[in-house]
Amino acid sequence: MIRGLYTVVLTGALALYAPVVAVRRLFRRGHPVHLRQRLGHLGADLPTEPRCWIHAVSVGEVIAAMPLIEGIRRQWPGVSIVLTTVTPTGARVVADGLNGAVTHRYFPLDLPGPVERALAAIRPHFFIGMETELWPNFLDALARRRIPSMIANGRLSDRSFRRYRWVRFLTRPMLQSITVLGMQSQEDARRAIALGAPPERVVVTGSLKTDAVVDGPGVRELWERLLGLGPRERVWVAGSTHRGEDEVMADVFARLRADHRDLVLLLAPRHPERVPEIERMLQDRGIRTVRRSRLPTARAGAPVVILDTVGELATLYHLAEAVFVGGSLVPTGGHNMLEPALRSKPVLFGPYTSNFRESAEMLLEAGGARRVTDAAALESALRELLEKPDIARAMGDAGYQAVVRRQGGVRATLELVSRYLAGGEGMSKDG
Repeated sequence: MIRGLYTVVLTGALALYAPVVAVRRLFRRGHPVHLRQRLGHLGADLPTEPRCWIHAVSVGEVIAAMPLIEGIRRQWPGVSIVLTTVTPTGARVVADGLNGAVTHRYFPLDLPGPVERALAAIRPHFFIGMETELWPNFLDALARRRIPSMIANGRLSDRSFRRYRWVRFLTRPMLQSITVLGMQSQEDARRAIALGAPPERVVVTGSLKTDAVVDGPGVRELWERLLGLGPRERVWVAGSTHRGEDEVMADVFARLRADHRDLVLLLAPRHPERVPEIERMLQDRGIRTVRRSRLPTARAGAPVVILDTVGELATLYHLAEAVFVGGSLVPTGGHNMLEPALRSKPVLFGPYTSNFRESAEMLLEAGGARRVTDAAALESALRELLEKPDIARAMGDAGYQAVVRRQGGVRATLELVSRYLAGGEGMSKDG
């Protein structure tokens, strides 16, 4: 009955939102909706069975899933992987980073019809949901079909935990239907149990992001050529920034560049559709810019490069003298600070890091990161790192070592896959 009410409410919400989407698409704004696939019509060109279905909402989840996907392909080479996302940016990362390794589709709307059609098409041997996206109709359909399911790299931010507590009557049966939950930290595990997950099914695996594949040799030199960097230019990377932070980055950069004429800002907004807005803001301040997609031919000495592509930020951290990780000076909860730390870069972030609390505390405790509270503190920290490279190098080394000591999340997650999900015909391990 509760799930039926949820379905009615969701149907009504989608009906109300549909005209908004239609108007946006009419004026070429917003993402394509890929309606046919969202309704569960996934096409006939799916890979051979048995199949594993992995769901990763967007860019961050896809990147986190990459080492897990590689582990599954290595241990169970006979298993095909279907990877679903919700956003086109996530789909682009799949196409660029996992082309040929997985088959991509868009995740169905959480309504009985689309869910049943998608499951009938994919026929998964097991399902893995990255982080903690809970969909009542989808999880119920998995349970009714006796398809084992798993939450991998699970986390429950302060905001998510509060939201799920309000609907615990709906959250509890969902969590109880999941075969096993691999959570990032003890606090995430405690929260999952508090929301109704059976304690015996909750396991702390650590974060998959500590095991992310670091790029091979020559990456820095390649990006220096692609971005047209001069031999004496130095780069500050501001990654995954939000509205309200870009203005701070611009003003701090302008003040720093007055004393450091060799400084280049690589500004990477979290949402690439905001690039025109950011360009106008920088131009209003008299700062020349160029989009990454127009390089290397169009830079002509522009001191700010705006990253308008998807899936490149992590490797671009190689260029940085220092990194600021966004979503943290505004109350968004922060973004992945382990990516620059894995590349031995000193990391700066603001006071709002609830989405990555464990990672932030680990780096702060190790001396690999600093928390800055405002523009003045950010400018001061950057000046020190630019003018005292020994301090920057020591911070980068400390952060890298802290992350390496926490590695093992992929191995622990694969052990859960082997124990709870990957039994049965056609799933024998390689070797």
